[in-house]
Amino acid sequence: MKKMDSVANTQLPVVGIVGLGIMGGIMAETLLLNNYRIVGFDIEKSACARLKKAGGHVAKSVAEVTKQADVLITSLATSNALRVVYQEIASTLKAQPKKITLVETSTLAMVDKDWIATQLPKKQVALLDCPISGTAARMKDRAWTIFVSGKKSSCNEVQPIFKCLSDNSPYVGEYGNGLKMKFIANHLVAIYNVACAESVTFARKIGLDPQEVLDIFGPSPVIGTGVMRLRTPFMIKREYSPPTMKVEVWQKDMQVIGDLAKSVGCPLPIFNATAPIYTAAMAQGLALQDTASTAEVLGQMAGLFTENKASAAKKVATKKLATKSGATTVTKSVRKPVVKKVS
Repeated sequence: MKKMDSVANTQLPVVGIVGLGIMGGIMAETLLLNNYRIVGFDIEKSACARLKKAGGHVAKSVAEVTKQADVLITSLATSNALRVVYQEIASTLKAQPKKITLVETSTLAMVDKDWIATQLPKKQVALLDCPISGTAARMKDRAWTIFVSGKKSSCNEVQPIFKCLSDNSPYVGEYGNGLKMKFIANHLVAIYNVACAESVTFARKIGLDPQEVLDIFGPSPVIGTGVMRLRTPFMIKREYSPPTMKVEVWQKDMQVIGDLAKSVGCPLPIFNATAPIYTAAMAQGLALQDTASTAEVLGQMAGLFTENKASAAKKVATKKLATKSGATTVTKSVRKPVVKKVS
C-alpha cells in the first residue's frame, strides 16, 4: 500500500463510498492514503467510526454522499441493501441533477445490477459494474482483480482510483460483464478451495505432512494456485479465524452462481459437488469461520477428527467459564442443631 502526503488533493475527484464493511472500509482507507477526499456512509456506527478515525468525512445519509461525491462507490452485502441504497441515489439525482459516476462493486444477482440501470436518470450519470475478486488481506499485497465494465470512456476516467487499489483492473466490456467475470472467478474458487481441503485430508490419511505438501506444490506454476497458498495454511493449523471469507457469506455467492447456471442451462457438475461440503460446514457451526474450514468437514468424514476444532474450542471455553464461575461461588454450610438426648 503506497502511502502519500496526508493532505487531501483538491484536484482529485471527491469519492463517496456507501457500504463501509471489510471491502468498502479498506477502499476508503487506501484512497485516503492516496490523497483522495472521502465521504462515506454505513448503517453500522462502528464502520463510520473507522472512517472518521482514518480521516474521512462521515455523511448522515446516502443522499448526502450522492450530493457531495464526483465518483460514488457502492459495496453492499445484500440485494435488499442495494435496492434501498440505489432508490435513494436515484431520488437524489432526480431532485438535484448532477454529473456523477456510480461504481457498483457488490457481488449479487445479475437481476439486481439490471434493476439499478432502470432506476437512474440517463443524463449525466455513468453507471459502471466493477466487482472485486480478492480479500482484504489480498488487497494489502495489491492482488485484487477489479473487473471493470460499462462505457469505456467512463471506465477510463476512474482508472486512477482503481490503480490506487490494485495492479489488476482489466476492462472486460459492456455493463454487466464485470459481474459475469466475478462469477467465473468464484466458480473456480469454490472448486479449488474444496480440492485443497481434500488434498490436505488425503495427505494426512496416507501419513504425509500437509505442510510439506504445501511447500512443494504451493510455488508450482502448474499445480499451485493463489487459493492453495491462501487457504491451505488455515487447514494445516486447523484455525479459521479471522476469516478471509466467511462460510455464510460464501453460501450467498454459491446460490447466485447456481441460479445463473440454471437460467442459461449450463451444467456445473464439479461446482455442484462442492455445495454439500459448504452446507455441512454451516451445519457444524462454522458459518462465521473461513471457507478453509471445509477441511474440518472432510477430516471428520475421513475419521481424522471427532469434531471440528472450532466446536472443540468453544466447548473448552464454555467449560473454563463454568469452572471459573463455580470457583467464585461461595456455598454456606448450614449447621444442624445439636439435640441432646435426655436420659
